[in-house]
Amino acid sequence: MDFAKNFFISLSENKMLNTAAQKWGLKLGAQSVVAGTNVEEMIASVKDLNRQGISATIDNLGEFVFDKAEATAAKEQILQVIEAIHAHEVDAHISLKPTQIGLDIDYDFCKENLREIVEKASAYDIFINIDMEDYGHLQPSFDLIDELAKDHDHIGTVIQSYFYRASDDIKKYKNYRLRIVKGAYRESEEVAYQDKKDIDRHFIELIEYHLLHGKFTSIATHDHEIINHVKQFVKDNQISKDSFEFQMLYGFRKDLQLELAKEGYRFCTYVPFGTDWYGYFMRRLAERPQNLNLVVKQTFNKKTNTMLAIGLGAFILGRWSKRKK
Repeated sequence: MDFAKNFFISLSENKMLNTAAQKWGLKLGAQSVVAGTNVEEMIASVKDLNRQGISATIDNLGEFVFDKAEATAAKEQILQVIEAIHAHEVDAHISLKPTQIGLDIDYDFCKENLREIVEKASAYDIFINIDMEDYGHLQPSFDLIDELAKDHDHIGTVIQSYFYRASDDIKKYKNYRLRIVKGAYRESEEVAYQDKKDIDRHFIELIEYHLLHGKFTSIATHDHEIINHVKQFVKDNQISKDSFEFQMLYGFRKDLQLELAKEGYRFCTYVPFGTDWYGYFMRRLAERPQNLNLVVKQTFNKKTNTMLAIGLGAFILGRWSKRKK
């Protein structure tokens, strides 16, 4: 399992494949889990979810941007998404990554881009969730939240249970709307749990703490055992269904998403869209390698098969070389 996880994370970090994938359109089975490459396709998907009693958090895919023009273009597209949410009156909010709008370029540049987005969203009463990325960007992202929260209350963020520091972070940010996740990046044992049992244990602890002491809790998991645990916990502690929601990724466990919505639980689907889909898709396979079943059911063309084979070959060769040393 570790080999499969590391393999897909390595593919997600491969710049050549990321660049090539933007020219392919949605391939490799990604069309099952990415809601289109443009705003129109995404809005149609969100409307379909809304008709089934499910809200959406929308991610205009992209991250680790090092060019100001690219970061500005990403900001403008996010503003377009906010306008589309308002114009179409869909039940949705925004999720964004600070590196997409310039965190790796200049902190103040990123802050001003984020401020513009938050102000636009606040005018339409649309919530902005500031996603967390890898450990190197963790504290700067929290710093952005601290600064913006002085003037805006339409923002929340993410707590990742594989980080040791998450127990302290969730207490500091308990008055925020928080999405609690396990974590999807490759992190060292110096800062993060490596064993799934430890991550799951910490995940449940964080969920329970925020349900009891926090503002609003978004529980992001596809694990039915954890979902059942949460159901029993809120029942035992008389926690209102209006104070939390379950979240899952677009295209995954659709039957369970509908089942939870029909049971009267608030449910939100994480809806990614855009041309920069490759890194996101590979990390989803890294989190849950059995999701590869979604890929093999698709019809591959020669081009995408070749690119995936190149990535696989490079990864295996790299591991073999390290072992020989």
